Amino acid sequence: MNPEPIQFKKQRELGEILSVTFKFLRQNFKEAGKILIKIVGPVFLLLIAAVTYYSWSTLGTSFFAAGLEGSDFILSFGIMMLAYLLYVSTMTGTVYHIILSYINNQGTINSSEVSNGMKADFGKLLLLTFISWILIFAGTIAFIIPGIYIAIPLSLSTAIMVFRRESLLESISSSFKLVKDNWWMTFATLLCIGLIVYLISLVFQLPAIFYMFFRAFTVASEGSASDPSELLGPGYIYINVFTSTIQYIIYTITPIGVAFVYFNLNEKQNFTGTYETIQNLGNKN
Repeated sequence: MNPEPIQFKKQRELGEILSVTFKFLRQNFKEAGKILIKIVGPVFLLLIAAVTYYSWSTLGTSFFAAGLEGSDFILSFGIMMLAYLLYVSTMTGTVYHIILSYINNQGTINSSEVSNGMKADFGKLLLLTFISWILIFAGTIAFIIPGIYIAIPLSLSTAIMVFRRESLLESISSSFKLVKDNWWMTFATLLCIGLIVYLISLVFQLPAIFYMFFRAFTVASEGSASDPSELLGPGYIYINVFTSTIQYIIYTITPIGVAFVYFNLNEKQNFTGTYETIQNLGNKN
């Protein structure tokens, strides 16, 4: 027996948003996972390769040259950031299209709808993510607080683009209008989601932390801690890549929570779900 579909277009308190986020994940883990592997998988592998290259470069063991050179660091960091931009854009967009298909089909996810939606929106999602990063970075440079202030509405802009089918500039504008009277509530909810995701990922960072302490103790005992590569060693690279892989997978929880935050704010402002419920009752009668 299939569980009753989750109602997205509904007002929820903070605790409800957190609980329903994991409820949706539990109910749709297998189906959504297959779609994510198909669409996001190639970009995810590219990101892991970029992280591996960057880790080796910063350790002083580049794939292409021995020793740490400035050009290697800049190149590896640039590649990693580009791969991360591609991953975030693709992953968040795919999650939102999965949710959109779930809503449109009353609890069923259509993989072809998700694929077609991503093909149509990929360029816009990539550009929107990049512009959001630039705006947040610029705001952070200006005494940090402006960066935090604009990061909250901009975190919803991708959801608005997918769920409302708005253009890039309309999505940015609508995100500020949506959060205008609920900034602190949105901030608190997104902060809680971020902390939960961080605490889950922290569990998988413990091997890297233990390894670093063990290596530091060993190198200190041998009296050879002058070289950073001797302190960490190649083993740290393997562990770091593994933990990064797990963290990027766990990060898929975040856009699910953000989607519920969006629908909560949208319902408070536009009562979309309420109107649809009334219309459905009228149709049944």
